[in-house]
Amino acid sequence: MFDWMRAEGMRWHTAYEVMERGIAAVVDDVVAAARDFPDHVYLTVDVDSLDPAFAPGTGTPEPGGLSSRELLYAIRRIAHELPLAGMEVVEVSPPYDPAGITALVASRCILEAVSGIALRRAGRAAAPELSIQVT
Repeated sequence: MFDWMRAEGMRWHTAYEVMERGIAAVVDDVVAAARDFPDHVYLTVDVDSLDPAFAPGTGTPEPGGLSSRELLYAIRRIAHELPLAGMEVVEVSPPYDPAGITALVASRCILEAVSGIALRRAGRAAAPELSIQVT
């Protein structure tokens, strides 16, 4: 599959790369690469990219995946820095998650995207404000 993806010019980043380089560095690369393409970006968030500890309600859980904090950071930055035309969150299966954790993280993914867009339009940074003042 990786050979086919390379032949098609696809780019990807693994959870291992996120662990090695950090989510901020990987998102920097994603944003830079996406700026090489058309005027708008469509973002698909597959919840099985998360470790099952953060999203057990999916048909294909992937141990060793991203944390919800990493994914939410990435979504907010992408929505803030790129012209999103649309977004979807896929692979949420509530019957596999009676506690509702997966639906909660899926709804937060959408909130982070909307927040990133709103912050960009307001001319503010993607990072949340600190709740304490540092002097």
